[in-house]
Amino acid sequence: MCTTPKLVVRTAGSRLTQVHNATTQAEIKGVHTTCVNALILYIMHDTINDMEKSFGREVASVLLRATTVIGTIILTITGLTFFYSDVENTVSDGSCNIAVFPIEGTILPFYGIIDTPLVVTPEMVESFLTSAENDSNIEAVLLEINSPGGTPVASERIAERLRNSKLPVVGLIGDVGASGGYMVAVASDYLVASAMSDVGSIGVNMSYVEESQKNEEEGLTYVQLTTGKFKDTGTPNRPITEEERELLQRDLDVVHNEFIDIVARYRSLPREQVESLADGSTMTGKRALENGLIDSVGNRATAVTALAEILDKDISDVSLCEYESPFFLF
Repeated sequence: MCTTPKLVVRTAGSRLTQVHNATTQAEIKGVHTTCVNALILYIMHDTINDMEKSFGREVASVLLRATTVIGTIILTITGLTFFYSDVENTVSDGSCNIAVFPIEGTILPFYGIIDTPLVVTPEMVESFLTSAENDSNIEAVLLEINSPGGTPVASERIAERLRNSKLPVVGLIGDVGASGGYMVAVASDYLVASAMSDVGSIGVNMSYVEESQKNEEEGLTYVQLTTGKFKDTGTPNRPITEEERELLQRDLDVVHNEFIDIVARYRSLPREQVESLADGSTMTGKRALENGLIDSVGNRATAVTALAEILDKDISDVSLCEYESPFFLF
């Protein structure tokens, strides 16, 4: 057993502060080398224990702060989500009674099909109309259309939803309400356009650029690997066959006839009249009125007047709830 009567060791935290009467092995009188080594090991063990405790406290502190920050973020997001959910479910601020919704840009079934900043989808329209219909302050909808069209089914879905709305819908065509944009517009109970608006374009387009010659000039070869002779119909990498052309034209005619039927039904026009106009061309708002494709030539004030008449109100009692883009947290 080692004894060192005159050895005094003081430590502070993980540091050895003083060793009285024993600064080196040579100065320790009567103490065996083994005892000195044991003392050093004891001091190192004590220092390591202090370091471990200090590290543990630091880790616990960091974890506590991280947990607090994460909890705060979660509570903030939850609160904002509930807040903006309530806002989005209310169209009116309590003083306006006409919900304004824009049909702007390309009409698509969902985002991401093409790279364009302005897109309207059936889900957007559904969400807005549901909010408007559930808002007791809202009495009608003003649909402001500026769209060159889009996919036929997405346009049809939006038109059907508008037609089946519990609220009266007045449509206002701006610069353009063509193709699918016009299909949506005709679902309005009353349709207004400027005399200079581009209206109509009742037709279907599936044209594309055939690049087989360009590929040949660039040394590219199209390798056809399909399980059916029509599987790669419409590929731009080879010329279309007559059989494929007939197949695609047959389908285009089906969509074209459905388009005519929708316009005839929603506009209460003879099918033959709509069919005679369904050559794919557009016309000015003035000509559209002459051909029964709209109800009135005018502007926003004209649309507001129509809303007042539909609701049997004084025009001063018609107040527009301007559309605000939804808030997204991410």
